[in-house]
Amino acid sequence: MFDTSTPLETPQYADEDHPKVPKQKIGILVANLGTPDNYDYWSMRRYLNEFLSDRRVIDYSPFLWQPLLQLLILTSRPFRSGAAYKSIWNETESESPLMTITKAQTAAIKKIMHEKYGENVAVDFCMRYGNPSTKSRVRSLVSMGCNKILFFPLYPHYAGATSATANDQFFRALMNEKWQPSVRTVSPYFDNSQYIDALAKSVETAYKKADKKPEILVCSYHGVPRRYLVQGGDPYHCQCQKTTRLLKERLGWSDTDIVTTFQSKFGPEEWLKPYTVEEVARLAKEDGIKNIAVIAPAFSADCIETLEEINEEIKESFEEAGGSEFLYIPCLNDEPSHIGALCKIIENNLSGWI
Repeated sequence: MFDTSTPLETPQYADEDHPKVPKQKIGILVANLGTPDNYDYWSMRRYLNEFLSDRRVIDYSPFLWQPLLQLLILTSRPFRSGAAYKSIWNETESESPLMTITKAQTAAIKKIMHEKYGENVAVDFCMRYGNPSTKSRVRSLVSMGCNKILFFPLYPHYAGATSATANDQFFRALMNEKWQPSVRTVSPYFDNSQYIDALAKSVETAYKKADKKPEILVCSYHGVPRRYLVQGGDPYHCQCQKTTRLLKERLGWSDTDIVTTFQSKFGPEEWLKPYTVEEVARLAKEDGIKNIAVIAPAFSADCIETLEEINEEIKESFEEAGGSEFLYIPCLNDEPSHIGALCKIIENNLSGWI
């Protein structure tokens, strides 16, 4: 039940030009990483510039990093990244798969929330980089009368470059509001039992459909520089390892059935290891593994890192090293078990508000 003890309404004694105060609502704003508007050079350059200028993502001194970024990286990288996006682009909807899936996830969450709580709850989504921006979606929710907003970054695992920067942007958006809503942010859910169960079910379903059972499951997580863990105490590495362990236990497997790796290394410094692209090749060359499956538990929706990097680059590395059977298990996306887990997390975080 909603707290209606202090209803928001325009008082009878107000001046004629008093702005109309909308009926109070609770806003739920889910957030994902982001996507370029298109795969052409300038769309990619705008997106990459915003992404790679984020000090949470690249924390080198701007005096050193920005000249390198603007004069070298953003001259060539938009062409390569644009070609990668083009290979997976949803031409029907004229958008990236991440955008398509995030829309579907939001619609599914909205349906469940409205069935339970009616129009008193508003559900929307935003992107940390690109469109729709966090600022625009916060403004929209506030204008609808949301005097309370739950912000939910769709990252199961906390990292400074994901959860933290999403929260940063959310709070920056609030700085523009004259009448700020009360807010809460959702904690990482890497060990949530429903999330783990949804992952396990996706593995079981994929294995049942496979012509031949994979010899090992590679849990490939997005990487971060190793010094984030060693120097800054970022918990991401430990949370990823725990998700793998809980998934293994839920499946009833042994240690040799599953392995944790990290992908998407960028730049010259050491990142979390083992690197997925190297580990799948090692499994084929040194261990004689011919049949593997790969899952990406840190991604709530399929995107460039899964559809292009895993399904093309990492697959190619495995096959060139002698592997023969490569199975990519899709992200949880808008699967009912995943949406159910997300909605339960949302309801837990709305405790006392709803």
